[in-house]
Amino acid sequence: MEALTILEPNLVGFSLLFSVIYLFGYFIIFKDWKEKVRSDASSCIMSLAHGTPALILSIYSILQNSQTSFQNLDFSTQNSPFQEMILEYSIAYFLADLLHYLIFYPSDVLFIAHHLATLYVFLTCRFVVHHGAATLIGLLVLAEITSPCQNMRSLARYRKDDTPMAAEMYEKLSPIFYMLYTLVRGILGPLFVYKMGLAFASGNADGVISRPMWMSWMVVIVSAILVSILWVMNLWVDLFRERQRKQLKKCN
Repeated sequence: MEALTILEPNLVGFSLLFSVIYLFGYFIIFKDWKEKVRSDASSCIMSLAHGTPALILSIYSILQNSQTSFQNLDFSTQNSPFQEMILEYSIAYFLADLLHYLIFYPSDVLFIAHHLATLYVFLTCRFVVHHGAATLIGLLVLAEITSPCQNMRSLARYRKDDTPMAAEMYEKLSPIFYMLYTLVRGILGPLFVYKMGLAFASGNADGVISRPMWMSWMVVIVSAILVSILWVMNLWVDLFRERQRKQLKKCN
């Protein structure tokens, strides 16, 4: 992977865009918020700026490209310029958000590892093998379809102790987000990754993506799915505990 190749104009431009969005959130939108949540809220705004456009662009790419069909995963077709632009947009976001974690949460090993692993898959797909984007974009749809709800819930959580409206919004959005996330990451995601693994194992990618490369992709993706399932399970447990606590408080 040549350094000059990675300094692709789209990637540089998108990286600057996300940096500006983050700084705008930190110094303008959330300037009156508590210091400890300003950076997190800015990260949410950046995530919204990535997730929704990435979702729309990915769906458009799927509709325009028969190779992205969930029923027929084909790795033999070289990435199109549009697909590579979507990858560059996502790479830029993960680089910017990784910097956020390295500065404010350097001990958050799980999220840092998640971002590094995601960047590994996207970077190698875009700049090394130049194949497989159609399938990764399918995964991107599943990953980002919950982004708007997740980020709105997070923003409400940061303010729930300060305003009743934020507390009410957080309480209403939480179970909706948990259900959507469980459906996507607990059912649809594993099914898609299972089909992806079968397609790789059948030799679909032979000659264009080396076996060590696609096996490393599968390790990263399966690990991300498992961590997501554990995360949402913990959220459900916390939700039921909190509601049980409130119920006991009412009875007393």
